[in-house]
Amino acid sequence: MAALLMLSLAYWWLDNGLHEIFGTAMFGLLAWHIYTNKRWFVTIRIGRYDARRWAVAIIHIWLALNIAVLFVTSVLISRSVLSFIQFTDNVSIIELHWFSAYWLVLIIAAHLGSHWTRVMATTATVLRLSPSRIRTNSLRFCSALLLASGAWSFAVLGVSTKLMFGYSLDFWDFTASVTPFFAHWTAVIAGVAVLSYYSMAALRSAGKPISHSNNGET
Repeated sequence: MAALLMLSLAYWWLDNGLHEIFGTAMFGLLAWHIYTNKRWFVTIRIGRYDARRWAVAIIHIWLALNIAVLFVTSVLISRSVLSFIQFTDNVSIIELHWFSAYWLVLIIAAHLGSHWTRVMATTATVLRLSPSRIRTNSLRFCSALLLASGAWSFAVLGVSTKLMFGYSLDFWDFTASVTPFFAHWTAVIAGVAVLSYYSMAALRSAGKPISHSNNGET
C-alpha cells in the first residue's frame, strides 16, 4: 500500500489514468487489510489503555480520517476510473485530495513503526534467526542512518509546506530524474517509521512498573 501511494504521488510522471489505477489498487488492498485485521476492532474496548495504547489508537483514528478524506475526494474528482460519474473539478477539492495524501504517507509510516516489533518477530521466526547483539547493534546503527536520511529527504521534498496546506509550484522535475523522487519518499517513510518505533518503545518502557527492593523484598 505504501508503494502504491508513492507511485500515486508521482502524478506528474504518470498520466491521470495510471494515477487512479494505482490509487484504486491501494484502496482495494486497504479493504483486504481491514478485513484480515477485523479482530482489532473487536478488542478495541478490551483491556487497559496505557500511554502507548492511546498513541496507537490516535494513529489509527488519524489514519482512518485521512483515508476517508482521500477516498471521498478521489471519487469526487475522478476523471478516468469513474469518468462516467464525474462530480467536480473544484480546485479546493483537488488541493484537499493532495493534502490528505501527503499526510497519509506520514501516518502510514507511523503506523508501520508502531507495529515494527511484530514485523521483526515474524521475520526472525521465518528466517530462524537467533538473538544476536552484533545484529541488534548493526540494526540500531542502520536505524540512525535512516532517521538522518529521512530528515534530509523531508527537507529536499519540501514536505513541511505540503503538510501545512501550503500551495507551492516547486514540483519534482521528472524530466531530469525519477529514481531520486522515490528514494527520497522511501527515506521519509523509513525515517518516520524509525521515529515511531522508538517513540512507542519509550512509551512502553515508561508504562512498565518500576521494581525496587526494600529489606530484601521486591
